[in-house]
Formats: sequence, C-alpha cells, structure tokens
Amino acid sequence: MAGLDDLFAQIPVRDIATKLGADEGEVNNAIRTLVPALVGGLQHNVTSGDIDSSTLESAVTAQGASGLLDGGVSVDQVDQAEGDNIVAHIFGGNDTNQVASALADSGAGGSSLIKQLLPILAPIVLAYIGKQFAQNNATPAASAASGGGGGLGDILGSVLAGAGGGGGAGNNPLGNILGGVLGGLLGGKK
Repeated sequence: MAGLDDLFAQIPVRDIATKLGADEGEVNNAIRTLVPALVGGLQHNVTSGDIDSSTLESAVTAQGASGLLDGGVSVDQVDQAEGDNIVAHIFGGNDTNQVASALADSGAGGSSLIKQLLPILAPIVLAYIGKQFAQNNATPAASAASGGGGGLGDILGSVLAGAGGGGGAGNNPLGNILGGVLGGLLGGKK
C-alpha cells in the first residue's frame, strides 16, 4: 500500500547525511517535512490542472521505470540536475533556491540543507510515485481515461492520507506546509 512510511523507508537517510556532511537527525527531520511537501506539490498540480496530467503521468512513469528504487536507492545514482528540474516543475517554475527559502521559513530546517536535499529527494519521490502508479495501472486503458488526474491523483492522495491521519506521527508539519508554503509557491500565478 502506498504511504508516506513506505516512501520514507526507500530513502537512505544515513547515506544522504554522509554525502552532504550533515547531521543524520537533522537530515531525517528535514526529509520528514520535504517529502510530504513534494508529494503535496505533485497532488496540487494534478488537481489544479495547472500542468497537463498526461505530461505529469509520463514524467512519473518514466522516473518509476528508471530503476532508481530497484535494490535500494544509491545516492550516487540520483541525478541532481534532473532533481532541480523536477523541483521547478512541481513548484510552478520556482527554482530550488526559492523553494528552499520558502520551506526554511516554515520551519522545515535550514535553507542550505533544504537546498541540498530537494534535488536528491525529488527523483526518489517521483520514482516511488511512478512505481505505485505502474502497479495501480496493471490495465493501461483504465487509467488513461480517468479525467482530472484520477489514477495519479488517487495514488498521491493515498500517500498523503497517512500524513494527516490520527496515527502516531506526533509532530506532523504537513498541514502548515501545504497550507502556507505550497499555497504561496503554487498559488502565486492567479
């Protein structure tokens, strides 16, 4: 079942912390905030219609088929330049610096750590969503016909459902981040 805990389990926190020369606890806390923000940004794009859902589905499907999650994520396999592009697409053309700044202001951690983490996490998140999307669409014709993001929107919703529910994650900043930061980053085009 798709969910944030399953997605978090795919992320090699220790390896990322080592690569960045950062404290593992700090990296873990930032990841626990950034991953829901990335998934929430994707969900916003699917539900708002700001991005053609078939383009988004293609990107998610391609990342899911990339093999990034096969046998565990190797941080060295993550294409950070592609990660920067993914971040810009998710957050309405805002670059990694702008997104990191906005997220840092919301308490997600230091801007410099966030700026380093976003391009690493974005491809992992997309690969995870892509794998879930592929598994969910064993019958290809069914998903293509679902208007308004349907299949992909359902996957993203099920991943985020674990974040807002009553189960155990005591300090869940998802509501604040999605409400404030994502609204500012994604809603500014009105």
